Amino acid sequence: MNLQTVKNRFGIIGNSEPLNRALDVAIQVAPTDITVLITGESGTGKENMPKIIHHYSSRKHHEYIAVNCGAIPEGTIDSELFGHEKGAFTGATDSRKGYFEVADGGTIFLDEVGELPLPTQVRLLRVLETGEFIKVGASKVKKTDVRIIAATNENVQKAIQKGKFREDLFYRLSTVPIFLEPLRERKNDIHLLFRKFSADFAEKYRMPGIRLNQKAVEILEKYSWPGNIRQLKNVAEQISVIENSREVDELILTKYLPDIDSSRNLPMVIDGHKESDNFSERDILYKVLFEMKQDVTEMKRVIVNLLNNNNLSNNEKTALITKLSDSSELDGEIKFEQQPNNTVSLQEENIREEPPSYNISFQESVEIEESLSLEEREKELIQKALKKHNGRRKNAAKELGISERTLYRKIKQHNLGDVSNL
Repeated sequence: MNLQTVKNRFGIIGNSEPLNRALDVAIQVAPTDITVLITGESGTGKENMPKIIHHYSSRKHHEYIAVNCGAIPEGTIDSELFGHEKGAFTGATDSRKGYFEVADGGTIFLDEVGELPLPTQVRLLRVLETGEFIKVGASKVKKTDVRIIAATNENVQKAIQKGKFREDLFYRLSTVPIFLEPLRERKNDIHLLFRKFSADFAEKYRMPGIRLNQKAVEILEKYSWPGNIRQLKNVAEQISVIENSREVDELILTKYLPDIDSSRNLPMVIDGHKESDNFSERDILYKVLFEMKQDVTEMKRVIVNLLNNNNLSNNEKTALITKLSDSSELDGEIKFEQQPNNTVSLQEENIREEPPSYNISFQESVEIEESLSLEEREKELIQKALKKHNGRRKNAAKELGISERTLYRKIKQHNLGDVSNL
């Protein structure tokens, strides 16, 4: 069959090799009952392929029904596709035939099939495998003889990985896949399509057709056309209706091309290496903990370097150690900003017990300080404050610079309930 005849019959413009290949595949599979999956970006003309397949099939004298799966609410899509019985749900005042029953012997085109909910995908899979379905609210199995052609603009493989689309349904639908390339890959067809749309709108609105000069044609072909053929058609219609001049130059054209500068030579992200939504909760938690560990290690390194500085006094060194303890506490925890003077000697002794050089084993020294000194020093400070104020917890909490509630919790934590023994 002549491809040009098919193009003329269905209003298809273009001579690119991938387009001709897609049309040839559609014509070859049309006489069979093979399921076809059409993929491509939105606006590439996917709705033309099922019409061609149906027209050149043995089912052309039966029903052809196009269903936009993304436009039907999830709660009613099963009823729309498979029908329902009277009383099946609220508002079901009568029984109703679904599309699969109405199109028996014909063709159903499921546009945006990637939007189907998972329970409906299970029902659709059964229809594809056995030709059987059950109405909503019914118990009797019905048979149907329909040819299913599906289309989607989504990346089905990614949808499968995310659990949004069944893998077995994908392989059942894509017995014969047809891919329609985006308009930006059909550079030579862009001007042809624009001229066709301009002539159509000139006839529709009874006005002279518009023409592009050479620079405008170059801009037209360099533009990325994210909306593909649909966007090109809209631009041609806007210029035809709005502009008084029938000669369109580059200045006029650029007014109708949004973000023309940003659409060129943009960097691309390679297949989803940056997709944060693919990270599991555990992966994110590990990442956060690892970053926290790095921050704590860096903070300890700074502290050790400061301690190695002989210009610091013992009081300053003690303050740095207590600050290290404070940094790991939440709001309301003990703040050692107002330390009793008699605690300095204890901390100084611990400092003097450290090796003369802090460069010996940074990690070991920090871990020893953290495990043996900080918690014990916290306990000692609470004991001394309680002893100083004769067990008066309110005064002790004020001395330590914390709330009574926090002090009570710390006393319970360190088993300091018997104040008389302090």
